[in-house]
Amino acid sequence: MAGKTADPFAADTEEDASGMMNKLYIPQIISQGPAKEWIERRRTTIRPWSNFVDQKRFTKPKNFGVFCKRLVKNVEHFQSNYVFVFLGLIVYCIITSPMLLIALAIFFGACYIIYLRTQQSKMILFGREMTTAHQYGIAGGVSLPFFWVAGAGSAVFWVIGATLVIIGSHAAFHELEGCDTEDLQMEPV
Repeated sequence: MAGKTADPFAADTEEDASGMMNKLYIPQIISQGPAKEWIERRRTTIRPWSNFVDQKRFTKPKNFGVFCKRLVKNVEHFQSNYVFVFLGLIVYCIITSPMLLIALAIFFGACYIIYLRTQQSKMILFGREMTTAHQYGIAGGVSLPFFWVAGAGSAVFWVIGATLVIIGSHAAFHELEGCDTEDLQMEPV
């Protein structure tokens, strides 16, 4: 008892300290990390969906300059909405391709098994200890033929192409939200 301190977070052994490190600090890092900040920023800057899909606001641009200006301004203005459109296309692509769904299940299942094994013991292959990164790399290598058979490459390019077409056409044909005073042109009466 004489060697114990009053610190409630003090550990008796190094193993206790590493276990405590995982339990105490990892959730704090995840909850305060850059990914969490990015997601919160996307959530707060999402525009109303009724305004996003309002058919009355879609018009043909007058010239190429207006086309380019709309494209740039709308991508900035509706950036968070476009992220959700992109994620929706990814989910659609995965759901409509059963083979891709099976390949993803195999990959994530292998990753989960690796995660469980690293919690229990270290993996030794040919007399050398395998790091977790190497194990995940092997899982990816084993899953690669399944992704190839499922057509994951074409799915990726389909998602990218569909995203560019949908977002590009929306941004080009959706009228700008606010008119700047320098853009306002008066017609003679």
